[in-house]
Order: sequence, then C-alpha cells, then structure tokens
Amino acid sequence: MIKYELFIQHNNAIYYPPVLDGVCVEWERRGQPGKLSFEIVKTDAVNFEEGDPCRFSVDGVPIFYGFIFDRSTQGSNSQKIKITAYDQLYYFKNKDTYVYANKTASEVIKMLAEDFRLNVGDISDTKYKIAARTEENTDLFSIVQNALDETVKATKEMYVLYDAAGKLMLKNVSEMQIGLVIDKDTAGDFDYSTSISSDTYNRVKLVHEDGDSGSRKVYIAQDGENINRWGVLQYYEKLDDPTGAQVMANALLSLYDRKNRKLTVKNVLGDVRVRGGTMLVVVLDLGDMAVSNFMLVEQAKHTFKDNEHMMELRLRGNDFVA
Repeated sequence: MIKYELFIQHNNAIYYPPVLDGVCVEWERRGQPGKLSFEIVKTDAVNFEEGDPCRFSVDGVPIFYGFIFDRSTQGSNSQKIKITAYDQLYYFKNKDTYVYANKTASEVIKMLAEDFRLNVGDISDTKYKIAARTEENTDLFSIVQNALDETVKATKEMYVLYDAAGKLMLKNVSEMQIGLVIDKDTAGDFDYSTSISSDTYNRVKLVHEDGDSGSRKVYIAQDGENINRWGVLQYYEKLDDPTGAQVMANALLSLYDRKNRKLTVKNVLGDVRVRGGTMLVVVLDLGDMAVSNFMLVEQAKHTFKDNEHMMELRLRGNDFVA
C-alpha cells in the first residue's frame, strides 16, 4: 500500500487537509517549474493563503516542496478548493539583465540563486567557462538555458536543472539514469509521430564577423544525401568567438540532421524517481520501428489516486524529440 502525505503550512500552523480525487505532480526537463495540483474539502479548520508552503510525500519521502500560487472554487457554495503550487523554479520566470564573463553555467546558476534568495543543493561543475555574455531583460530560465546550451555545444555534455523537494540541483544526464524499463507490460498506451518540420537541419552555417578587421569567416557542415531527400534545411548562427567553430558546426549537424520522432507513453506504472531529465530504458514496438534503448524524459506527469500511482511521460532520444 502506498502512503501519501500532504501538508500546508500557514504561519506556525501545519494542516493535513483531506484531498479529493488524487494529487498530480508534473516535472519538465527545462523552462518550467515543478507543479503540484490537488483539491481539498473547504472547512473552517483549514486556513491558508497564497504564498504558503506545502509538501507532498510518498511513503515518508518528500518528493515535492513548493508554494501555493493559485486557488479556485466553482459556485458560491462550493466545498471544493482547487490548489496549484509550484516549486522554487517558479522564480526563474523573473526577468533581469546580467552581464558576465568567464563563468561556468554552474556559477551562473549559483549567482542567480543568491540574487533571488533560492535554496541550493548539489550543483554539478559544468567546467566549461563561457567567455562573455550579455542577457538583456531576460527571464532567468532563458539565462540558465543559454549557459547550458553554450556548454553542450562546447562539450557535448547535457545538464538538467531541477528542484528536489526544496533544493536546486544541477546534474549531468548521465547521473540521472535509473534502472527502470518501460515496455508493453508497464505502459498502457502511447502516442507516436514523425516530422522534419521542426528542429531538423541538414545544413549548419556558422558565421563570425570581425568588426575591427572587417573580415567574415563562414563555417559550414552539411549532409548532401539528406539535402537531396528533404531540400536545404539550414541552421544559421552568428558567433562572437570563432574558436572551435568548425567542430561546433559538425556537432550541431550531428545533433539536428535527422527525422524527428515524438513519443509519449501513457498509463505507466509509477516511479517517484522519474522526472524531467531522467534516463530510462524503453522497449516498445511502434509499428514502423522498434525502440530498445535509453531515452530521456522530457516531461513527467505523476497521478496519485486511490492507492494507485500512474505516469504519463514525454520522451526523447536519438531521433526522438520532445
């Protein structure tokens, strides 16, 4: 039997409200805070307001800690209150302007966390120093993602920023592999599609312009076979620093020169270790192809209801994109 516990703290009081129709926890790999949603019975014994912290635990282990941002009722006599809470990544929606130089993505995250008074846990060292960057009127999510994108271009190492029940964490995806297999016995259903209309490029063109000398250097990587198949689908970017530009162009072509496939598995037996950024094994026959390899969870939606824990997972990996 699975044991759930949810509490809301208001000032010095802690409430354990009766929850109606289950609890939903949603995590994405990037660009969104963790989200907790549930409904409770409206009683005089429970007093809370927006900004109050709440925590959800499974079998005694906290899996979500955040703050109430939204609550609503339907009808003047409704006894149900719908509540939505977000973890501290919500504050990465704030906008600001930053100019920094010679910092790693890890150092950028720590800088933002200190400025916005966020709790920090284990932040892995991304090692790659970003020479210089200006972020003008940009949300913190984008500032972090830009730093992580620079890192993956330079090192091919992907990192995931997430909140672990109240502490910011940054992990290399290689550290987020778990021993879970999703197959026809553990997944109830799936949605599968293919496309070359988004994030598919068979030609990469990187340009560096030197304002002092007036010179212009172009770095190109392309796949002639796929250009003949699909036409020219070009990725274009101006570079501030041309160091390693051709290597970067080749790496980008390797990343984007493919048909994109999308896969969402539904009604999967739940596992609280699974979040955006988790790597797990998928073994499924999709019709035109069979999958049997590690895949990255782009979005995880957990539903806890009637002593049952189910997941819906949006996956990526190899030709699969979110």
